[in-house]
Amino acid sequence: MKNLLSIVIIIFILASCQKEKENLFIKGDIAGLKKGTVYLQKIGDSSLVNIDSIQISGSSEFEFNTYLEEPQLLFIELERNNGEDYAELINFFAEPGEISLSTSLKNYGMDLEIISEFENQQKLEEYGKVVKRFNDEKLELIQANFEASKSQDEARIDSINDKYNSILRRKYLYTVNFALNNKNLEVSPYVILSEAFDANVKYLDTVYSSLEKPIQKSLYGKQLKELIEDRKKNDEETVKTEVIDSLPEA
Repeated sequence: MKNLLSIVIIIFILASCQKEKENLFIKGDIAGLKKGTVYLQKIGDSSLVNIDSIQISGSSEFEFNTYLEEPQLLFIELERNNGEDYAELINFFAEPGEISLSTSLKNYGMDLEIISEFENQQKLEEYGKVVKRFNDEKLELIQANFEASKSQDEARIDSINDKYNSILRRKYLYTVNFALNNKNLEVSPYVILSEAFDANVKYLDTVYSSLEKPIQKSLYGKQLKELIEDRKKNDEETVKTEVIDSLPEA
């Protein structure tokens, strides 16, 4: 009897400790959803990995309570009852605290509303609004290029390519400036990794050097440092190869 009581006490203590560790509280609502599975996910080494999941039956509301070591992007994936996954995931920049998300089954993710005081998320939304304009302009030019290609209008194709490259440069510059202006937040290295990873390495280096120390040591700060080191190493190897290729044959 004493042993049984001891086991119950230990289980209670462990459960209490686990509850105390929970620091991220997510409330969600997928209007119109009757049955399905909702997954909370994060980026693993090479793919998304499940943190938690919940079966939906009747109510369209769900909750996730979990422990987050540091601010990072999380995802919510909906698996409908027919076994098909929604191609579009909900993503948000999570950090310790509370967040509320609402969308609909019909327009999952497209009509997403997020309520939180997470500064990283608020800045990511601000960034996303501007980048969307760049992406919309790029889509228009892609369509124009397709039409010009059909008519074999080389002059128009060249003009469209120039405009496309100009948009790309503006997007890179905006991303770099955004990162520099938010060097105290984890969203700074994140936007570089997601939207400007192939920009000139000197810009990447400038951003990383400007990051506050805790951000340099964060998940995305470390990944940005690794990217810069890899890019520099590849650049050095490319230069060496070009030098060798330019040497006259013996």
